[in-house]
Amino acid sequence: MMRPCDKRHGAEPTGWDHKGVQEQDVADRRMTRRTIIVHDRYAMRQWRLKASRAGWNGLQVMTFGQVIARLAGGFARDVDEETLRQAVQVALRDVRLAELARISDLPGMASAVTGTLRRVWGAGIDLSARSATHARIAEMARIEAAVLAALPPGCLCPAEMARRACARLAHAPALLGPVEILGVPDLSPCWRPAVQALARHVPVQWHAGPRPAPAWLADTDVAILTGAPSRPDITCCSAATPHHEAIEAMRWARTLMASGQARPEDIAIATTSTGDYDASVLSLRADANFAVHFVHGLPVTATRDGQAAAALADIVVRGLSRLRLRRLISLMGADAPALADLPDGWMRVLGTAPLDTPDAWARLLSGLGAGDWPDGIDHAPALRALVNLLHRGPEAAGEMGEGLLAGRTRVIWRAALAAGPAQSVDLTVEGMRLDDATDPCASIAWMPAGSLAASPRRFVRLLGLNSARWPRNVGEDRLLPDHIIPTTKLNPLPIGEADRQTFATIMATAGDQVVLSHARRGNDGRLLGRSALLQDYPDETYLRRNRAPAHAYSETDRLTARRDEFARTPQARSATACWHDWLRPDITPHDGLIRANHPVMQAIMQRTQSASSLRMLLRNPLGFMWRYGLGLNTTDSGLASLMPDAMAVGDLVHATMEHALVLMTRDGQAARSDAHAIVEQALSDAARAWQHDHATPPQLLWHHLLDGVRAMACWGLRATRENATGCRSYAEVPFGCIPAEPDRQAAWDTTTPVPVADTGFFINGYIDRLDLSANGRQAWVYDYKTGRAAGEGTVLKGGAELQRCLYAFAVQALLGPDVQVEATLLYLRDESALRLDDPRQALADLTTCLRAARRTALAGHALIGPDTGGDYDDMRLALPAGLAAYRSRKEAQANRILGDDAIAVWDAP
Repeated sequence: MMRPCDKRHGAEPTGWDHKGVQEQDVADRRMTRRTIIVHDRYAMRQWRLKASRAGWNGLQVMTFGQVIARLAGGFARDVDEETLRQAVQVALRDVRLAELARISDLPGMASAVTGTLRRVWGAGIDLSARSATHARIAEMARIEAAVLAALPPGCLCPAEMARRACARLAHAPALLGPVEILGVPDLSPCWRPAVQALARHVPVQWHAGPRPAPAWLADTDVAILTGAPSRPDITCCSAATPHHEAIEAMRWARTLMASGQARPEDIAIATTSTGDYDASVLSLRADANFAVHFVHGLPVTATRDGQAAAALADIVVRGLSRLRLRRLISLMGADAPALADLPDGWMRVLGTAPLDTPDAWARLLSGLGAGDWPDGIDHAPALRALVNLLHRGPEAAGEMGEGLLAGRTRVIWRAALAAGPAQSVDLTVEGMRLDDATDPCASIAWMPAGSLAASPRRFVRLLGLNSARWPRNVGEDRLLPDHIIPTTKLNPLPIGEADRQTFATIMATAGDQVVLSHARRGNDGRLLGRSALLQDYPDETYLRRNRAPAHAYSETDRLTARRDEFARTPQARSATACWHDWLRPDITPHDGLIRANHPVMQAIMQRTQSASSLRMLLRNPLGFMWRYGLGLNTTDSGLASLMPDAMAVGDLVHATMEHALVLMTRDGQAARSDAHAIVEQALSDAARAWQHDHATPPQLLWHHLLDGVRAMACWGLRATRENATGCRSYAEVPFGCIPAEPDRQAAWDTTTPVPVADTGFFINGYIDRLDLSANGRQAWVYDYKTGRAAGEGTVLKGGAELQRCLYAFAVQALLGPDVQVEATLLYLRDESALRLDDPRQALADLTTCLRAARRTALAGHALIGPDTGGDYDDMRLALPAGLAAYRSRKEAQANRILGDDAIAVWDAP
C-alpha cells in the first residue's frame, strides 16, 4: 500500500509499493528495476534524495535523452552543448556557403547555427529532404551534414538516437522496467515516436498532475495519471525595481524560516529570465548568510578563476594596457608558464603610464635595463615575449590561454573558445556558468520557472511578472525564419505559450503559498507594465523601496530598516554628529578643530616641508591636516585621456629644460651651439622618458603638444642666455637633505638642512635652474611656469606663490650672506619674466605668515581656507556637497579662530 503523501517532499510515484518491493527483494534475492523520467538535473537530484530516504531499490532516475541513449546502446550519448558548438565551428570553416556567406564570419554565427540545429532536431525536421524548397534550407542541410561528420564517435543527433533506440526496444524490460514520466511538460516531436513504441514493451505512465496532458498521447498505450490542483494562498505585490524584488524575496524567505513555517528546501524563488536577477541574488545571498542554490548554475565570473578568464578576455578583445595586465596577473597567480622567467615584483618596471598602444609598450621595453629589475638581471626578452603574445589579439587567444592560464582557469578558457569566436570571448565568458556547490536539497532554490514547474515546492515566489517578460515575446529563428519554415513547425511550443503553461503549472502545484511579484520600473528607470498573467489578481501590495520590513533578511537590512537601532551604532552616531555639526554656524571638531599640541600635528610640523606643503598649510589648513596627518591622497586611475593635464605638460616642459641645460653645460661651460638643435635633442630625450609615466595622446595632438613645448623651451633658453657666459649653470638642483645624483655636479652640500628663519620649519625641494657667476658672488634662481603669467607686482600671490621666495632664501642660506641672489619666475607660455624685486622683504612677510600658521596648527585649528574645496582640491569629496552654503555658515567664524596674522597672507599681493 502507498504511504500517505508527504507535502514537504512531493507525491510519490502512483502505484508504487516500495515496501512490497523491499520484502520481495529480501525473499527472492532479486531486484525489480524501475525508471523515473524527469525534466532536468535538478529534478533528478530531488527524486534521488526521495528514493534514498524511502529506501527504494532498483530505481533509476534519468532524463528522457538519457533513457533513449541507454536504449540505443553502443556508448551512444546525446550531443551536449559544448560538443555541438565545436562541431559547428569546424563545419563553418569547412563548408563553402553562398546564401549565408556574408554573415558566416560574424561573432554570433556559431551560436545561431547551434540554436537552429537544436530546433530542427527537436522538431524532427529532415533538412536534406526539404533542401530543394529553399536555398537557405539547402545550405543548412550542408552545414548539418558537416556538423554530424565532425561529432566524436558516440555523439548522435536525436533522430538517429531515437531510431537506434526503437530498434533495441526488446531490451527495454531489462534495461528500464516500468517507466513513469514525472513533471515533464511535454516532449519534443523527435522523441514522441520512441515513447509510443516504448509503451508497447513496458508499462509507461505519464504523470500529468494538474496540468493537461499533451494531445499526442491520446492514441498511445501510455497511461495518463492526473491529479487535482493545489490551493495555495496567493498574494500579489509590486516592487520598485528588479533589485528591490530580489531584496523582498530574501526578506520573505527569511521570514518563513525564522517563523518555523518552512525549511530552506521548501522555498523556491523563480522567474523566466534569471540573468536579470543573478547579480542581485548573488550579492544578497552573501549578505544574508543563508544557503541559496542556483539551479541554473552560478555565473562563472562569480569565481576567481572566472575573473581571471574574464581579465584575459578583456585583453584579447580590447587590447593590452597596464591596468588590464595588472588585473590579469593579480588574478591568475604566479604559476603561469609565461611568467616562469620573470622575478618577483617585476611589475614595478611598468611605471605609471597607461601603456594602451603597441608603440607605448615598445618604448617601455626599449628603455629597460638590468638596473630596472628587482634582481638586477635584464628580463626584457621574457617580458617582450609576453607582450608580443598579448598584442596578437583574437587570433592567438588559444595560445594565450595555454601560456598564461593554469588549472581550472585554463579549463574555463578552453570552454569559452569552444563556445564562441575569440572576437567575442568576453561575452562568452560572461555568459558561462558553473555548477553551484550548494546542496539543492537543503537550500532555498533560485531557479528558472520551467525547473520549478517540474519540481514543485511548498512556498514559491515568482519574480519579473512584467509585460514582455512573462510571458516572453515569440521570436523567429535567426537563420530559418517563418517564411522559410513556419515557426509553428520549427518550434511547436513557442516560448510565450511555454511561459503561460509554466505559470499555470506552478500555480496548480505549489503546496502552501505563492507570492507574485513584479517591478514598477526597470533598473534603468524605465516604466514597466504588469504581466497579462496578473489580470486575475488585481489586488496587490505596493512595496516601497525604503519601507521598514517586518523581518529583515540580513544585519545590514535590519539596521537600515530600524533607524533607532542603527542610530546607536558608532558609525551612525559619528555620521549624524558630522551632519549636524556641518549645519551649525559655529566651528566644531568635524570642521577641523582638534586638541592643542596633538601628537599627529606636532609630527607634521617636525617634518621637512616643501613649497607645496607650506602653500597648503597657508591656504588650506584642513586639507594640510588630511593629507600630511591622515595620509589621505588620490590615486592614479591609470586611464588614458585625449590630452594630458596641465601637471603632466609641466613635467614634460621641465624635463626638456633640464635636458637642454645639461647638454649646454656638458663640457663644464655654456655651449655656444644652436639653441634650436639643443632643444630638439633635449625634447626627444625628455619625451621618451616622459612617455614611460604618462599616456601619449594621438599623433596629431602629440605633435601639437611637442610644438608647444619646443616653443616654450626655446624662449626659456633665450631668456636665461644673458647669464650663460662665464657662469656655472645647474638644472633641477636639490637642497634640504635631498641626495644629489652621482653623475651630477652639486652646487653645494645637499645634505645640509635648510631652516626658514625662526619659523621652526625646514624646507627642501628642487630648483629648476641655478646660475652662479664665475666669482661666486651672484646667483640667479629661475622657476619655470607653464600657466598664465601673474600680474606685475605679484610677490606671494595670497600664499599661492612661495617658490621664488623660499628658493631664493635657500640659495642665500647655502651660499652665504655675501652672495647676491636674484629670483625670477619664467612664464614660458606667455614669454614673460617676473622678477622678485625685494627677496628679503618678501621673506620677512612670509616668515610672519608661517609663524602664525604654525601657531594655529599646533593650537588645533585645521580649518577651511580659500583653497578648500577648490577646483584643484583633491579631497573635495570629503567636504559637504553644498560647499557654498557650508562656507557661508562657517567662513567668518573660522577666520576669527585662525586669527588675523594667519589669514593676512590671503590678501598679500
